[in-house]
Amino acid sequence: MRAPSTTHQGTTMPAQKECRRPTDPEVAERDRLSAAIGGHVLGVLGRPDDLFRVQVRRLWDDRYRVNVLVGPDAASTTIAHSYFLLVDEAGHVHTTSPAIRRQYDS
Repeated sequence: MRAPSTTHQGTTMPAQKECRRPTDPEVAERDRLSAAIGGHVLGVLGRPDDLFRVQVRRLWDDRYRVNVLVGPDAASTTIAHSYFLLVDEAGHVHTTSPAIRRQYDS
Protein backbone atom coordinates (compact mmCIF):
# COMPACT_ATOMS: atom_id res chain seq x y z
CA MET A 1 0.00 0.00 0.00
CA ARG A 2 1.29 3.45 -0.83
CA ALA A 3 1.87 6.10 1.80
CA PRO A 4 -0.51 9.06 1.95
CA SER A 5 0.34 11.76 -0.54
CA THR A 6 0.46 15.46 0.24
CA THR A 7 -1.44 17.97 -1.88
CA HIS A 8 -0.08 21.39 -2.71
CA GLN A 9 -2.15 22.86 0.16
CA GLY A 10 -0.52 20.65 2.79
CA THR A 11 -3.45 18.31 3.51
CA THR A 12 -3.06 14.59 3.05
CA MET A 13 -5.16 12.33 0.87
CA PRO A 14 -5.77 8.67 1.71
CA ALA A 15 -3.62 6.14 -0.10
CA GLN A 16 -5.23 4.27 -2.97
CA LYS A 17 -6.16 0.65 -2.40
CA GLU A 18 -4.24 -1.80 -4.50
CA CYS A 19 -6.31 -4.36 -6.36
CA ARG A 20 -5.33 -8.00 -5.99
CA ARG A 21 -5.81 -9.98 -9.17
CA PRO A 22 -6.39 -13.72 -8.94
CA THR A 23 -3.44 -15.87 -9.96
CA ASP A 24 -3.67 -18.43 -12.76
CA PRO A 25 -4.07 -21.35 -10.31
CA GLU A 26 -6.89 -19.50 -8.52
CA VAL A 27 -8.68 -18.86 -11.81
CA ALA A 28 -8.20 -22.49 -12.87
CA GLU A 29 -9.57 -23.74 -9.53
CA ARG A 30 -12.58 -21.41 -9.74
CA ASP A 31 -13.29 -22.60 -13.29
CA ARG A 32 -12.93 -26.26 -12.25
CA LEU A 33 -15.31 -25.78 -9.33
CA SER A 34 -17.86 -23.92 -11.49
CA ALA A 35 -17.76 -26.71 -14.09
CA ALA A 36 -18.25 -29.37 -11.40
CA ILE A 37 -21.20 -27.51 -9.88
CA GLY A 38 -22.84 -26.86 -13.26
CA GLY A 39 -22.30 -30.48 -14.26
CA HIS A 40 -23.92 -31.69 -11.06
CA VAL A 41 -27.00 -29.50 -11.61
CA LEU A 42 -27.44 -30.71 -15.22
CA GLY A 43 -26.77 -34.30 -14.16
CA VAL A 44 -29.70 -34.21 -11.76
CA LEU A 45 -31.99 -31.87 -13.72
CA GLY A 46 -31.31 -33.24 -17.20
CA ARG A 47 -30.40 -31.12 -20.21
CA PRO A 48 -33.07 -28.80 -21.64
CA ASP A 49 -33.30 -29.00 -25.45
CA ASP A 50 -32.80 -25.26 -25.79
CA LEU A 51 -30.02 -24.93 -23.16
CA PHE A 52 -28.01 -21.76 -23.69
CA ARG A 53 -25.69 -22.08 -20.70
CA VAL A 54 -25.42 -22.80 -17.00
CA GLN A 55 -24.36 -19.75 -15.00
CA VAL A 56 -22.58 -20.47 -11.68
CA ARG A 57 -21.95 -17.56 -9.31
CA ARG A 58 -20.20 -17.73 -5.98
CA LEU A 59 -22.14 -15.63 -3.49
CA TRP A 60 -19.99 -16.05 -0.36
CA ASP A 61 -17.91 -18.76 1.30
CA ASP A 62 -19.43 -22.06 0.17
CA ARG A 63 -22.74 -20.64 -1.15
CA TYR A 64 -23.48 -20.51 -4.88
CA ARG A 65 -26.28 -19.44 -7.19
CA VAL A 66 -26.84 -21.51 -10.33
CA ASN A 67 -29.06 -20.29 -13.16
CA VAL A 68 -29.97 -22.54 -16.08
CA LEU A 69 -30.46 -20.27 -19.08
CA VAL A 70 -32.48 -21.40 -22.11
CA GLY A 71 -33.14 -19.80 -25.48
CA PRO A 72 -31.81 -19.66 -29.02
CA ASP A 73 -29.35 -16.79 -28.44
CA ALA A 74 -28.04 -14.39 -25.81
CA ALA A 75 -30.62 -11.73 -26.61
CA SER A 76 -33.58 -13.99 -25.93
CA THR A 77 -32.49 -16.21 -23.03
CA THR A 78 -34.59 -16.74 -19.95
CA ILE A 79 -33.80 -18.35 -16.62
CA ALA A 80 -35.63 -21.68 -16.70
CA HIS A 81 -34.28 -22.88 -13.34
CA SER A 82 -32.47 -21.19 -10.47
CA TYR A 83 -30.94 -22.75 -7.36
CA PHE A 84 -28.99 -21.79 -4.25
CA LEU A 85 -26.37 -24.40 -3.39
CA LEU A 86 -24.13 -25.26 -0.45
CA VAL A 87 -20.92 -26.74 -1.89
CA ASP A 88 -17.70 -28.03 -0.30
CA GLU A 89 -14.16 -27.26 -1.55
CA ALA A 90 -14.12 -30.40 -3.70
CA GLY A 91 -17.26 -29.29 -5.56
CA HIS A 92 -19.64 -31.73 -3.88
CA VAL A 93 -23.13 -30.29 -3.54
CA HIS A 94 -24.56 -30.79 -0.05
CA THR A 95 -27.87 -28.92 -0.24
CA THR A 96 -29.93 -27.10 -2.85
CA SER A 97 -32.84 -24.75 -2.53
CA PRO A 98 -35.20 -25.54 -4.07
CA ALA A 99 -34.44 -29.24 -4.44
CA ILE A 100 -33.30 -30.17 -7.95
CA ARG A 101 -35.66 -32.66 -9.58
CA ARG A 102 -35.18 -34.47 -12.89
CA GLN A 103 -37.20 -32.63 -15.55
CA TYR A 104 -35.50 -33.61 -18.82
CA ASP A 105 -34.64 -36.99 -20.32
CA SER A 106 -31.27 -36.04 -21.74
